[in-house]
Amino acid sequence: MIVHLIDGTYELFRHFYGLRRANPETDPPLGAVTGVLHAVLQLVETGATHIGVATDHIIESFRNDLWPGYKTGAGIDPALWAQFHPLEEALAAMGVAVWPMVEFEADDALASAAAMAAADPRVEKVCIWTPDKDLAQCVVGDRIVQIDGRRKIIRDEAGVKLKFGVVPASIPDFLALVGDAADGYPGIPGFGSKSAAAILSCFGKIDAIPTDPAAWQAGIAASRRLSLNLEANRELALLFRRLATLRADIPLFDDVEALRWRGPTAELAAHPVAAADKGLLPRAERAARVARDATNSAGS
Repeated sequence: MIVHLIDGTYELFRHFYGLRRANPETDPPLGAVTGVLHAVLQLVETGATHIGVATDHIIESFRNDLWPGYKTGAGIDPALWAQFHPLEEALAAMGVAVWPMVEFEADDALASAAAMAAADPRVEKVCIWTPDKDLAQCVVGDRIVQIDGRRKIIRDEAGVKLKFGVVPASIPDFLALVGDAADGYPGIPGFGSKSAAAILSCFGKIDAIPTDPAAWQAGIAASRRLSLNLEANRELALLFRRLATLRADIPLFDDVEALRWRGPTAELAAHPVAAADKGLLPRAERAARVARDATNSAGS
């Protein structure tokens, strides 16, 4: 089986601003929620059987206690924010496994679900549907891959190395050095993507980078200046790495079969999203019939 893990928060943002670009005059009350549900159904219609969606029930997490500048929910458009919790309710009503995160982030849930699913020998591949660079650290060979659905890019371990210049295990160190403006931490002065990739390609982890720039590999430009900056901010770099490191130990499910989609629940018909889009429930019911037929055929 192939397990599909979806970044629900990213998808909600994507559909919200996609609708706003298409029609800037109005924000349909549940327009972004409807878009996410149809995207999930499209995945089912193309053969997906096991699906989980992670969401940020709130934006703040344990990381806000570690770094005061870490991202918050401040500035989120009220029309978008009003669809966060309805998305979780609608996904559950459609029978999709959904993990609303409070202490942790949706990214942590995706990392944990990927690790749990990949540990099951019945799982052939895990697909993490998000372009978020944090999730690149979860990629393993071609068994756990990252998919940017909007750009139609599938990134395996070789693809991560090609894009960032480092292997997946070094992604938290890479982000610690270069910073992540979206998450609210600045990185270490002087380090850009090329210099961070060069040093981490040699030493792998921040802890292993020598304090003496003479021990750095030849070809790393401005090694003395970068070394001084790193030494002056090494504890900060380790803190930023902690911010960038996703938790992969959250117990989200007992068995990967909990992610099998079996069709919409009775609650979907009564959910406001079905009233707003009359085609949603029939589409979900058709997809469920096709999925059941496929399962029955495979078992016969």
